Amino acid sequence: MATVVALVDDLFFQMKLAETAKQLGVEVKVAANGEALMGLMASEPRLVIVDLNARNQPIGAIEKLRQARKDVRVVGFLSHVQKELAAQAQAAGCDEVLPRSSFTQNLAAILSSAKD
Repeated sequence: MATVVALVDDLFFQMKLAETAKQLGVEVKVAANGEALMGLMASEPRLVIVDLNARNQPIGAIEKLRQARKDVRVVGFLSHVQKELAAQAQAAGCDEVLPRSSFTQNLAAILSSAKD
């Protein structure tokens, strides 16, 4: 089963992620902070999802992740008006930064990409 790791502290969004992943046959492991995220990397995920509006320094978590693993795809999402935060995320190592609305609309496709 494909594994996806997510740094998301929004409970509503965690449930949406989990439900969509379950329908697709993808395992999602959720971390509430960067330290927990690094602990979940042992499961060799094919995709890491980061809520760039999470309270526990998501940019720092991406930087740490990139020091340890350069081969994993990292997709971040945020409010569409946060252009500066999007630039910071890309500089930290996010492969893709999407507005929350676009991320939500394409969630199934994004999660399915971890299966390939």
